[in-house]
This record gives sequence, C-alpha cells and structure tokens, in this order.
Amino acid sequence: MTLPTTKLGQTGLTVSRLCLGTMTFGLQSDEETSRQILDTAAAAGINFLDTADVYPLGGGLATAGRTEEIVGRWLKGKRDRFILATKCVGQVGPAPWDRGASRKHILDAIDASLRRLDTDYIDLYQLHSDDTSTPLDETLEALDAIVRAGKVRYIGVSNFLAYRLSRALGRADVGNLTRFVSIQPRYNLLFREIERELLPLAHEEGLGVIPYNPLAGGLLTGKHDRAGKPTLGTRFTLGAAAEIYQKRYWRDREFDTVEELRTVADAAGLSLTTLSIAWVLANPIITAPIIGASRPEQLADSLRAIEVKLDDSLKQKLDDITAEYRKGDSVR
Repeated sequence: MTLPTTKLGQTGLTVSRLCLGTMTFGLQSDEETSRQILDTAAAAGINFLDTADVYPLGGGLATAGRTEEIVGRWLKGKRDRFILATKCVGQVGPAPWDRGASRKHILDAIDASLRRLDTDYIDLYQLHSDDTSTPLDETLEALDAIVRAGKVRYIGVSNFLAYRLSRALGRADVGNLTRFVSIQPRYNLLFREIERELLPLAHEEGLGVIPYNPLAGGLLTGKHDRAGKPTLGTRFTLGAAAEIYQKRYWRDREFDTVEELRTVADAAGLSLTTLSIAWVLANPIITAPIIGASRPEQLADSLRAIEVKLDDSLKQKLDDITAEYRKGDSVR
C-alpha cells in the first residue's frame, strides 16, 4: 500500500493522508502492543502521529503522560522520519495551574512533553480545548514564545467553536503573532455539525483539518449491540471517558443509523469501518483523519479506506442517511 501525502493547510509541511492517534497507548494497549500498532502504521506509510499530555484516554492524573513516554521511546533513532503532534490544556497535575492555556501552564507543559517524548521539538503543538478563562492574547503570546524558542514548529487547536477560532486568528494577526495552522475537530457520519461553520472557516482561512473520532468511538465499526451493555475495554466503558462516549453516541437514534449504514456498506462490498473513514476522506477540506486501534490488526480496515474512492451516488446516499447529524445535537 502506498499512502498518499498532502500539505497541512497552507503550510509547507507534508503529512500522510491518515494520522495515527495514540490515546489507547498505556491503558487499553500495553507498551508492546502500542509499539506493534506504531510499527504497523509506519509500515503502511503513516508519518503523522498525534498524542496529548493527558493520554491515555480513560486514565487520570496517575497515568497522564504515559502515552507520550511510550511514543517517545518508540521514536528513538527515527524521530526525523515522523511528524509529531501533541496537545496541552487538560489537567496533568494536582495544582490549579496544572491545566489550561495560561502562559505558566503552556511554558510548563511544552517542556514536560518534550521531556516525555525525548525530543527537542514538536512539529504541531495544539490546544486540546478552549480555555475561556484565560485571555486569548496571553495564550497566543505564550504559543508564539515557544515557536520562537524553537520548541514548536506549528500550532493548532482542537475542540474550538468557530467564533472563538475566528477571534484567535484575528488577534494573532493584529499582534503579529504565530497563527494557528490547523484544527482537530470531532467529525464522522454521526456528528456533522462542524460542516455548518467550522469547516467553512477552515477553508476560508486555509487551515488543515485533522478530524478525530472518524468511527464515532467505535460505534461505526458495527461491533456494538444496543441490546447489551457496552463492551468492556472499549471507550464506552473506559474510566472517565465512558460517560462522555455514551452521551455522544450510545442512543437508539445512532444505532438505527448504524444499521442503515451497515446495509449500504454491505451492498458496496466494504466494511462499515472502511466506508466510514472513506466518507471522511471524501470531504476535500479534510487533511488527515486520525485513526486509532487497541490492537494492530484493527488498523487494516481503516488503512483500506485510503484506497476507496466513493462514487457520487454512494457519497450522496451516505450524506442523505446522516443529514440529521448536520443540524446539531443537544447532547455533549
């Protein structure tokens, strides 16, 4: 398999069309399994890795940073072959300043991530969420400082509303500060709200789009049964993440849609996993969906999506089935 590459937004940075997410590493996946997942992804041509200082998903303060450490050990001796993205803002320590987007926390967090990842620089440093309690100018000035110090090459955001991102871009321009080059939003067939405002903004501003949850936390694999309880070890049962993922997707409406999508996938001769990621890739504004796994063999169907080109009628059928998810959802 030859994995195509693309530019990250309007930057000169080239990345693979799929990004490997690592939030399972260190809890759902032990270190040896995590290394196998990384090996499998690299062999397939993925050169873009995404992590965060709070990972692994579902852990707490006791495990925060473990994923970065695993990724850092695996990267030893081959750091120059990969584009490395990580994130800050989440709670990583007991003190009130051990989270957020203040100057203090950003300057502390980047050094801690560099230490855990055993690297001199981060290619893409992202705000994991929007800290509305900190002035945007303070956050932007801190990010600009770490770029100028050579610790970070590019900056991006995740989980930002369109109006806040727009304001941040404007404040950076006014202050002649380093500008965000990418967004990392939630996006899949069961969550399409960002098509209304965030994606048009990204297109107009030339931002790269690196969507997470392309499989809706695993619901779009079709492996879950609404009649039973969520499977142990999945995101629907995993520590602090369980409630979040159940609120996002574990509803009759979503299960009904999955059944309808599964019928379409079967008729197209594709797994639901492959079809779901191919649909995300078919949006021309998408840079690289973030795919993940808790075992290396789970990557196969996700990787296969890169070879699938949806014809217009199939793409329209998927859009029509999931049109209601573009309108908004009261559950967060």
